[in-house]
Amino acid sequence: MPGLIRSRQLPWLFIGLVLIFALVVFPSMVRSDNGIQIRASSQGIMLPDGFYVYQRLNEHGIHIKSITPDRDSLVIRFDSPEQSVAAERLLRQLLPYGFDIGQLEGAVSAEGQSSQITQRT
Repeated sequence: MPGLIRSRQLPWLFIGLVLIFALVVFPSMVRSDNGIQIRASSQGIMLPDGFYVYQRLNEHGIHIKSITPDRDSLVIRFDSPEQSVAAERLLRQLLPYGFDIGQLEGAVSAEGQSSQITQRT
């Protein structure tokens, strides 16, 4: 039967499809999220301006991947965990009392659901 998949080739085809699927799906499942989240610790406190945060971090050589408002917080993403930790330390010194600043533990979804953060006030 030329043109049809032979029964001997079927297991190899299945294995190939599973490997391709794993290569496409797996990287998105294990994506690490290097970032911090800033929240006001009480009502009435305004979040810092994203441009102000960008300028201060940039002055200290910390490269920012993105700054995104997310409901009642500001999410800042970085290329490396070292930049994220350095930014958290710097922002704790720069921002006045009243902000919860913490490392992201998960991604912010496209639907706008917030990440959980490790808060260190």
